[in-house]
Amino acid sequence: MTSTPTPSTPSGLDPEIAARLRRGADGLVPAIAQQYDTGEVLMLGWMDDEALHRTLTTGRCTYWSRSRQEYWVKGDTSGHFQWVKSVALDCDADTVLVKVDQIGAACHTGDRTCFDADVLLDVQDDVQVGVQVDARAGARLGGADSGVPAVDQ
Repeated sequence: MTSTPTPSTPSGLDPEIAARLRRGADGLVPAIAQQYDTGEVLMLGWMDDEALHRTLTTGRCTYWSRSRQEYWVKGDTSGHFQWVKSVALDCDADTVLVKVDQIGAACHTGDRTCFDADVLLDVQDDVQVGVQVDARAGARLGGADSGVPAVDQ
């Protein structure tokens, strides 16, 4: 981890990219890390302009730690590296998607992803597992016996 000033410090980010970013009041944008070859969502971190600049120029994911108030490069401490394959902005330019080659666990708990431990709903083969879901909750949640019509997308 490299300690640096607060995220409001000017960065080396390309001014054209910086002008497009829609940051939160804290100057940060959410950054989703996704396994490049499987599409698996690994984790959510936060980036300011400098973290994004470092990610784009070093080929390794750099995040801003809101709790420690410092930059951290994924893998520097844990050895669980994220090698950057591509970086994209969403349609509103308020979220970054970083496709990576994840080496080891992505989550600080040691799980492969930060979304492994607390699954709230799991729909498999149009059979709902766990909880009854209101029809307004989304597509393909219904099953033959659920009373909720299945909706194809």
